[in-house]
Amino acid sequence: MQLIKGTLIPIGGNEDKGINDDENYSLEFIDEGILSHVVREAGGIDANIVVIPTASSIPAEVGENYIKAFSKLGCKNVHILHIRRKEDSEKQASIDLIKSANCVMFSGGNQSKITDVFGGSTIHAILMNRYRNETGFVIAGTSAGAMAMSTEMIAGGSATEAFVKGAVSMYKGLGLIPELIIDTHFIRRGRFGRQSEAIAKFPDLLGIGLAEDTGMIVKNGNNCIIIGSGMVIIFDGSKLTHNNEKILNDGTPMTMANLTVHVLSNGDSYDIKNRKVTVLPIEASFI
Repeated sequence: MQLIKGTLIPIGGNEDKGINDDENYSLEFIDEGILSHVVREAGGIDANIVVIPTASSIPAEVGENYIKAFSKLGCKNVHILHIRRKEDSEKQASIDLIKSANCVMFSGGNQSKITDVFGGSTIHAILMNRYRNETGFVIAGTSAGAMAMSTEMIAGGSATEAFVKGAVSMYKGLGLIPELIIDTHFIRRGRFGRQSEAIAKFPDLLGIGLAEDTGMIVKNGNNCIIIGSGMVIIFDGSKLTHNNEKILNDGTPMTMANLTVHVLSNGDSYDIKNRKVTVLPIEASFI
């Protein structure tokens, strides 16, 4: 199996963008915020960062917000790549921008827009190749941008339906990290049920539930470290002793037994291949 050299940073949405003017707050944003981690992983404030707001219904506003946030961190080379249609992803200027980027960041919105526009495109192929083969290359994504990193991607689903078959709809994502199914805004929007159903459908995969302003830095396609102010919920169905998803009709309450669930926070680590948690010692400083 090829060793992946790049870095993924999926984020649960609503990450801190440094809009508070308080001096102490500003220092925390610059030193510890989610976007500061993105900048450091991409090589620092001189990194070439490309933000893609394709998923958003208000791409111009979203792009401007990221320019302001990254500028507050001292970044000098931030570009907004507006791509709304699949044919736009084949334009040479867009391709050249992706080739020169140190970091590509997908915004929130509708994750299906990302896969519809980029799936199978030249830009998709470049992203996959650079992620696999270039040390220091970063692909970040928040909310929809994080969910689209999976192969088996959650496209939608009602949290109010709890753990009922058919409450979650699945779609094919970009396939950057096929071992995971990523869900976002996880705590605030009560998405435990729909992630549980996703794992019932694909018990060999790991479910990742990211709270807002919380993310993971994933190195080598395997080693994850938690960043941000909230929690990450990990669903491991590898030891299930009962899972009736395949035999139920849609709308029927489901059952799973021996689903392993981990709750991790800032500084904790997770090994995807070995499904192993390493908890930050209580006396250690936060990441």
